[in-house]
Amino acid sequence: MKKLFVFFFLVFIAMVIPGCEREQLAEKSVDDQGNAIKAVESGEPEQLVTGIDGTVIGSTIGPGGDLFVPSSAAGAILRIDPETGNYTTFASGLPQEMPGFEFGGITDLAFIGSTAYALVSAVDDPNFFPTGQVNGIYRIDGPNSYTIIADIGAYNIANPPTGFNVDVVTGILYSIQPYQGGFLVTDGHLNRVLHVTLDGEITVARQFNNIVPTGMAVRGNQVFLSQAGPVPHLPENGKVVSFDLKSPSVITVASGAPLVVDVEFGRGQTLFALSQGDYSGNPEGSPALPNTGSLVRVNADGTFSVIADGLDRPTSLEIIGNTAYIVTIAGEIWTIDNIAGPPYGKAH
Repeated sequence: MKKLFVFFFLVFIAMVIPGCEREQLAEKSVDDQGNAIKAVESGEPEQLVTGIDGTVIGSTIGPGGDLFVPSSAAGAILRIDPETGNYTTFASGLPQEMPGFEFGGITDLAFIGSTAYALVSAVDDPNFFPTGQVNGIYRIDGPNSYTIIADIGAYNIANPPTGFNVDVVTGILYSIQPYQGGFLVTDGHLNRVLHVTLDGEITVARQFNNIVPTGMAVRGNQVFLSQAGPVPHLPENGKVVSFDLKSPSVITVASGAPLVVDVEFGRGQTLFALSQGDYSGNPEGSPALPNTGSLVRVNADGTFSVIADGLDRPTSLEIIGNTAYIVTIAGEIWTIDNIAGPPYGKAH
């Protein structure tokens, strides 16, 4: 059981961004259109929420602009006021994370209109933990009811990838993103992005080699994907890439922040990414060292600029206005104000 516990962390939780120091946004930085971004100091991280139960991985913004975050240990979805941090239980009764693994259950959330969908992972595998539960997408029908619309675990068993070793045949599902009336889902173990319709039809949208895809953001038909990179987590393997499902090409947008876990757009099409921190490596597959995570901005020259560092093992990023909301593995949410400089942000 210890080996499997370490494996889960190896795939997802060991995030690293070495050799980075906090910096002010520089005068020479440019946006996606090549326009200069004026210097501005972002706000210091401030704690908004603490005490969410379980290993927290994902998040989303739902109706009314509230934050929705999974409580994996409770099998519940929390609705959080982004101004006050007060939260209520939006839905419960979903599969919980496996005891002793500290991963799994609800890993991410998405809305289509006013309907919520939960991505559930690592609650069943025929080789390691045959529970009979379903790894896939759950439509939330009410506070205590749901409908499983896609059994991704069964699909992965029937359609395995090739070219690298697979231990958990049901896959490890990390993030879900609405896309053209359905969803895209990343699998960080089977190294692919799946397309899933509301009727439960599943296809492989993009198969990768061992790059460990994590979070996603979408603009039109273009998908922006964060990738963690394989062990030993070299800086050049931590990337944000983009692709269109109609084209086979994959474009590297930025690199140099190993094991990036999420990517989101802020104001003015400014793209931000999240890294969990310096990899401890003791044992291999351990989480990042506490308080070494970073929020970084993607620059037009393919580099990252550090907006805030010292974050404690962040896992998910949302942006409302010019404020970043960062979810951590320990069940906390932190805010960072004024993350984008003029003309898109507000200078001091």
